[in-house]
Amino acid sequence: MSETFEFAVPSDDAGVRVDVFLARRMPDSSRSQVQRLIRSGMVTRGSRVVSKAGEGVEAGERISVRVERQELRAAPEALPLEIVYEDPDLVVVNKPAGMVVHVGAGVRSGTLVNALLHHIGKLSTAGGELRPGIVHRLDRMTSGLVIVAKNDFAHRSLAAQFKGREVHKTYLLLVHGRVAKDSGEISKPVGRDPIRRTRMKAGGLAPREALTVYRVERRFPHYTLLTAEPRTGRTHQLRVHFSSLGHPIVGDTLYGAPGKLVLGRREEKTLARNFLHASAVEFRHPRNNQPMRAEAKLPSELEGILDQLTSEDR
Repeated sequence: MSETFEFAVPSDDAGVRVDVFLARRMPDSSRSQVQRLIRSGMVTRGSRVVSKAGEGVEAGERISVRVERQELRAAPEALPLEIVYEDPDLVVVNKPAGMVVHVGAGVRSGTLVNALLHHIGKLSTAGGELRPGIVHRLDRMTSGLVIVAKNDFAHRSLAAQFKGREVHKTYLLLVHGRVAKDSGEISKPVGRDPIRRTRMKAGGLAPREALTVYRVERRFPHYTLLTAEPRTGRTHQLRVHFSSLGHPIVGDTLYGAPGKLVLGRREEKTLARNFLHASAVEFRHPRNNQPMRAEAKLPSELEGILDQLTSEDR
């Protein structure tokens, strides 16, 4: 099965390499993947096949890309799964860092959906074959609570609550530096980074409003422990917002966090994950409209970092 994408070149992009131009507009494809498409003859400029990735594009022309898509389908896998709450309509799970939520481009197995299909079986179909039951997501390197719908009725109700901003998610995070205010709001629109396609940024391309409310829980000499609630659900919102303040999340090198951790007088390599954990979620049950709250403790690897910071701070 093939799919064709066509892009018009704006005047601002005149002269940009064709592989760079396409990689910026195809968030599911890396620059190297675009270059492979060019070598395979899948990219055209008007009626001419592009032969070199370094060709400069011209304002006003149209670039077409044909992509061969393989049929993907999520399959059950016997993976560990921590269930926090379950009833006939929904399940709340505690996703570990390192696990992708659902099957997609470049990810065929090992996801939360694969584990859910093994442990739960039937899930809602409203999200499609690759995302059964999935109403919302967490980043791969973020741990914490995910609400999953078992049927389409629950899925529609929960999706409407997310859209209406009625679901409240609380995160625990450790950031670099000492945050000055005890509490505050970050109101900065978030859009895609025009240079690095895997990133979002404050502003960026097609920015959308984003609001985060936070409170300081504890300050250390080089770090601050916070709770934060994203009032909007933008991609990488907390990561972008705190990085924009000069306080990137520990472990989040994509958004400017250092590669080293300072623990007293010594330095260690930073975490292999982000110090970001979805610790609580509040919503209304889709069947009876009753308020629900689920909580998940901080994972041991993050708790261990806090223990070290606490002992060094004495």
